[in-house]
Amino acid sequence: MTIENTSRRMRIKKGIYLLPNLFTSASLFCGFYSAIASFKEHFVPAAVSILVAVIFDGLDGRVARLTNTTSKFGSEYDSIADVISFGIAPALLAYSWSLSIYGKWGWIVAFLFLLCGALRLARFNIQIGIIESKVFNGLPIPAAASVVATTVIFFDYVGAEGRFHNEFIMVFVIMISLLMVSSVKYYSFKDMSLLARKPFTIFFWSTILLIIIVAEPEIMLFVIMLGYAISGPIWWLIKFDRQKDQADKAKNDVDNHI
Repeated sequence: MTIENTSRRMRIKKGIYLLPNLFTSASLFCGFYSAIASFKEHFVPAAVSILVAVIFDGLDGRVARLTNTTSKFGSEYDSIADVISFGIAPALLAYSWSLSIYGKWGWIVAFLFLLCGALRLARFNIQIGIIESKVFNGLPIPAAASVVATTVIFFDYVGAEGRFHNEFIMVFVIMISLLMVSSVKYYSFKDMSLLARKPFTIFFWSTILLIIIVAEPEIMLFVIMLGYAISGPIWWLIKFDRQKDQADKAKNDVDNHI
C-alpha cells in the first residue's frame, strides 16, 4: 500500500457523514430555539420546537441505518444534541412556564429533569447490545421532553394561556424525571415494521387515529404522550401481578403435594 493511499484512507476516516448529522444539527437547532422562546415567554412555540426536534432526532438514526452511514461521531453528537434538545430545553420550558414561582425549589426540580435525562442517556449508551432492543430501560428522554411539551400545548389549548402555576406541575415533572432513571421497561417500537403487510383492521384503526390526531392535535398528542409515560408503570404492575399469581400457584401446588 502506497503512502498516498494510506493518507487518503486517513482523510476518509477523519471525515463525517453529512446527511444524518444534518438531521442531528436540525434537532439541536430546535432545542436551542426552544430555550430562547422560553426566555421570551413564548411557551407554545417553545413546546412545538421540542416536538419538531423529536422528529429530527428520530430521522437521523433511521437515515444513518438506511444509508449505512452510522458512525461513532454521529452517536456522540446525537447524545450531546439530545441533552440540549430534550434535557435543557424542556427543563427551561417547565421552569419558565410553571416552576419559577417556587423559587429555589422550582429550579431544583427543573435541574432534576435535566440531571435524570443526562443520566438516562449515559445509561442507554453503555447498555446498547445488553438490553433487548424491543424495550427501553426507563422512559426515553425524547418521550419525557415530549410529555412536558404536549402538556404546555394542552393547557394553553384549554385556556391556561401564559404562565401556569400549580403544585401538580412540580410533582408531575418530578415523576417524569424519576421515570427516566427507573428500571421500568417501555416498548421501543423497534420491532414494528411499517413496510410489512398488516391486517386490514390495523390499517383501518390507524387511519381513524390519524384523523383524530389531525382534528384535535393539541389534545391527542398530550393523551398519546401521557399514555406512553404511564404505560411503563402499568406494564410493570401487570407483570408483577402475574408473577405474584404464579408464585402463589406454585406455593399452593407444593402445599397440596405435601
